[in-house]
Amino acid sequence: GRGLKSHAYIHSVQLSHHVFLNLHTLKFYCLPDNYEIIDSSLEDITYVLKPTFTAQHIAHLDKQAKLSRAYDGTTYLPGIVGLNNIKANDYANAVLQALSNVPPLRNYFLEEENYRHIQRPPGDIMFLLVQRFGELMRKLWNPRNFKAHVSPHEMLQAVVLCSKKNFQITKQGDGVEFLSWFLNALHAALGGTKRKKKSEWGEVLGGPSGAAVPLLSPCCPP
Repeated sequence: GRGLKSHAYIHSVQLSHHVFLNLHTLKFYCLPDNYEIIDSSLEDITYVLKPTFTAQHIAHLDKQAKLSRAYDGTTYLPGIVGLNNIKANDYANAVLQALSNVPPLRNYFLEEENYRHIQRPPGDIMFLLVQRFGELMRKLWNPRNFKAHVSPHEMLQAVVLCSKKNFQITKQGDGVEFLSWFLNALHAALGGTKRKKKSEWGEVLGGPSGAAVPLLSPCCPP
């Protein structure tokens, strides 16, 4: 909010910080005067928050790999980017980074239109994993990052919530168990089932049979 009692308004008055970004609309405002700022030079900030990829860009990711320069001056290779270790989440980071370099899986999640319109039952929180994984994937492959590392915080929050705290960021977990649960959960959230129906990317890991992903352990259902 930008009202007189909002945190943003008070912060702008007390600390003379005047430019604020609405994270939902991606619009900039000047406070306390409360007017929208239209300035193309700020587009770099909104792109970092929500990178987008065209089908043409995705098709050339593995053909024209080149170093990018972050805004802090460091160089990095998109897709080979560090994930912040918040507390004890390195086991999850390793799995997420590995999955981000499986080309068919990566390509599916880089293009949000592939899953934006999938309908889920009311109150179903599992689709949050799909949304957060897609967001993280696009940040990892962003050629215009501010720094050569990315925070997985929102992704890991979704993991804690959707796994009912079976996987956390405050204590170590088993990477193989996390991989098994995570892929099964994504598969189910995208409309796949163990027996009858496949998700749109199930063949990437499970082959053309379209049943449950055979790489996964049956003892770890989503």
